[in-house]
Amino acid sequence: MKHNTRIVTAAAVILSAPLLFIQCSEQANPMQQGTPAYYRDAAARMTDLNDLPVEPVSEEEASGLIFMRQEEKLAGDVYTALFGQWELQVFSNIAASEDAHTNAVRVLLDRYELADPVVNDQPGVFADAALTELYTSLLATGGSSLTGALQVGAEIEEIDILDLQHQLNTIVDNEDIAFVYNNLLRGSYNHLRAFVTSLARQGVVYTPQHLDDRQYDEIVVSESSRGGRGFRGGR
Repeated sequence: MKHNTRIVTAAAVILSAPLLFIQCSEQANPMQQGTPAYYRDAAARMTDLNDLPVEPVSEEEASGLIFMRQEEKLAGDVYTALFGQWELQVFSNIAASEDAHTNAVRVLLDRYELADPVVNDQPGVFADAALTELYTSLLATGGSSLTGALQVGAEIEEIDILDLQHQLNTIVDNEDIAFVYNNLLRGSYNHLRAFVTSLARQGVVYTPQHLDDRQYDEIVVSESSRGGRGFRGGR
């Protein structure tokens, strides 16, 4: 059964709330050196998509794919620009992952014969005007300082996590879409941990801005604790 639920968008959440640069947490960073296994294995995992059925796609699922294609591009565009300014490897590594993410969504658009909203692959250009505005705002904040840039990255990943969870929990029935979104979600968890760790190395403890404490702890603090390096800072 298909669900009739509105899509939660990153643009709406970020543009309606100020970017807050407060301190709060640490996590081992799997993305700082070399090419992480996540990136190397992503293409291999995506080949499994051919084993999943092509099912009728609902209007809500189609709208979600169109938005997620652009949201993943936004993240990659921002990280590429921030790497160009700050030359910190975490931005380059995660930008490469976001390119894989947006291309994975494009595969689904092609599979369901949906129009690709990315008709111009130029950085910062989107069919959704709110995302174009958001791109400009994020770059302005991320260009103010290295700390600001890393906090922008962490916030983008928080929003991406919430959007993907919303799609998976309330909208998506199709196995192939759920398969791709779950892979993207695991990537976003890794990205958030990487940015939080990079901030810790700058002496900044990150406070989640959109995830609640329970979600943040499960994604960042619990995983960090298993590795013996995590801590939870006060607000």
